Amino acid sequence: MWLPGNLSAALLLMVLSTFFWGSWANTYKGARGYPFELFYWDYILGVVMCAWAFGLTLGSGGAVGEPFLLNLHHADLANWIHALVAGAIFNVANLLLVAAVDIAGLAVAFPISIGIALVEGVVLSYALQPKGNILYLGGGIVLAIAAVLFDARAYRVLAGRAAESATARPKTSTGIIVSVISGLLMGAFAPFVTRAMTNGHPLTPYGVAALFSIGALLCCFIANVYFMQRPIQGAPVAFAGYWKAGARNHLFGLLGGIAWGIGGCFNFIAAGLVGVPISYAIGQSAPLIAASWGVLVWREFAGAPAGAWVSLGWMFVLYVAAIAMIALAY
Repeated sequence: MWLPGNLSAALLLMVLSTFFWGSWANTYKGARGYPFELFYWDYILGVVMCAWAFGLTLGSGGAVGEPFLLNLHHADLANWIHALVAGAIFNVANLLLVAAVDIAGLAVAFPISIGIALVEGVVLSYALQPKGNILYLGGGIVLAIAAVLFDARAYRVLAGRAAESATARPKTSTGIIVSVISGLLMGAFAPFVTRAMTNGHPLTPYGVAALFSIGALLCCFIANVYFMQRPIQGAPVAFAGYWKAGARNHLFGLLGGIAWGIGGCFNFIAAGLVGVPISYAIGQSAPLIAASWGVLVWREFAGAPAGAWVSLGWMFVLYVAAIAMIALAY
């Protein structure tokens, strides 16, 4: 298989993973009249296609470690289970994050979920794989969390400080609860990835990515079907709408999954050199890219108050500092 030979190559992969993880949601903006629960079926198929394509190409060549299929054959069953469980946990967390954004808005849901996931994922992964300088890693986490908070403040200033009504308060409370659950789950998948790549006869990063995608797909038949029938907000969604969505919507769904899959594969491959705690921490800087799309392409901050732009500026500075600090941890 192919693995990066030095920190510079691994850092490039981690930065690219951040770019793709922060960009995949743009494909949903390109879909038209396509409920997210239906879009998600195409999305998860794109993730599976991408992960297995990586395994059968880069994962099967090169001069390092075992080839992809041979590794899947020899890896411990426990590591298969760890990778499948990681994918299932991620899938539920991702669905809940989207629901939380829909209920409470980006400024509430995203910082809570990603902030919790960042801290939990890095701490638990480091406990299993203490790789890297803990002081630099901790400093990078603090800077990344600060950047997420400035991102939230920018959107809050943009939206204004309208007082909450009696009916809005329960809605926001529900969004916060869903965001917290999403964050706890999003951070929980990283330790399973760590175990799969370090325990007994481990899986290669390509094997982890492939089984991770299968775990996410299998989970959809439980979690996504449940949310289609009993959504946290809005009316139930019938699967019949999937067949009427049109080629454009299906294509955007697949492209979204492929984009996330590329980011996930790059992140896991980089973790093969620098360790999961460092790779995961940089990968969770994806809000930096998402905000960039919002500002530069979707013009979400056109006419925004000066305070929003100041917060955005601090967010970009802090994220760049966080990535540099976490890279020094190696």
